[in-house]
Amino acid sequence: MAFELVKRGHEVTVLTGIPNYPHGKYYEGYGLFRRCTENINGVKVKRAWLFPRGSGGGLRLALNYFSWAFFASWKGFILSLFHSYDVIIGHEPSPITQGIPAIVIKKLLKIPFYFWVLDLWPESLVSAGGVRNKYVLNFFTRITKLVYSNSDRILISSRGFRNSILEKGENEAKLVYFPNWAENIFSKCNECRIPDLPCGFKIMFAGNIGEAQDFEHIMQAALMLKDERDIHFIFIGDGRKRVWVDEFMTKNELQDTVHLLGRFPLETMPTFFKQADVMLVTLKDELIFNVTVPAKLQAYMATGKPILAMLNGEGAEIVQEAGCGYAVPAGDYEGLVREIKKMKDLEVQKRLALGKSGKIYCMENFSLENCMDRLCEILVS
Repeated sequence: MAFELVKRGHEVTVLTGIPNYPHGKYYEGYGLFRRCTENINGVKVKRAWLFPRGSGGGLRLALNYFSWAFFASWKGFILSLFHSYDVIIGHEPSPITQGIPAIVIKKLLKIPFYFWVLDLWPESLVSAGGVRNKYVLNFFTRITKLVYSNSDRILISSRGFRNSILEKGENEAKLVYFPNWAENIFSKCNECRIPDLPCGFKIMFAGNIGEAQDFEHIMQAALMLKDERDIHFIFIGDGRKRVWVDEFMTKNELQDTVHLLGRFPLETMPTFFKQADVMLVTLKDELIFNVTVPAKLQAYMATGKPILAMLNGEGAEIVQEAGCGYAVPAGDYEGLVREIKKMKDLEVQKRLALGKSGKIYCMENFSLENCMDRLCEILVS
């Protein structure tokens, strides 16, 4: 988003933290006094201090979230004294505390604040974090209401977010549907060097290997297909659930059919995807995930590959509406196994046709150019 706005002639400053996800420690070359200011492709980047998230335990996450909110608010205060801005865009994949520094800057400069919601709070604390303490949830509900009430527009990446946001205040007039897009890199054919992949029918998952992605049921499907030696699960990415996946593989002797490759640069993804027979997208059967459209879905569709989905809600509806693959309910690993076998037995030309349908749908609904045109319209409305 920042790079595209610069290309369109806008001046963009990004206020962010010290990179430390997913490994929980500062990236090499970054620190409290190192690379706090950068210029990346014309975007001015200002990095606020924060406590690294560590192993992702409750206390460390709380320190990570609130240290960011505090230090970014302070840095935003300083920036507001010496710079002039026209609008603030808050990007909120998680946590909701991303919005606090934006409110500080809004109040000081008296400029509009547009909040792009890609994750619902406090629902995500329950679904992804397992938090049940009513005092904690009430606390974050109040913060969420504060951020929404101070937003001039609330951009939602999924139409399913409407009810949650409307429950937290008089926000109807603020809501604007603004989905994720597929990066242009996924529609290109640049070749990169990647590890050799196994021969056979390749089911590929790329992205965060976390709780939300329901790897318990993915691995149950892999276990059911253990004796199908020509069916391979290929996981590209990293996250808090990776160690569990590795241990499950070892315990159940799945090394021949499940391949955990780790993280790779974004520019290598089209080369990986090109070698896959089908792309896998999954989310747990939780209220918040039933109204979420995972961003990887657009990337998969842009590459023209057929999709297998194990999720509920709008994500599954898009797969069916686009005619780009098969979808089963969240957690239905037995159904997933059936669809894998069906996809494997499908004629190659029919699989290609599914992928083509998804690519056409993506170009019409989720292209970067169309989304950025829409964003610019929103910012001046």
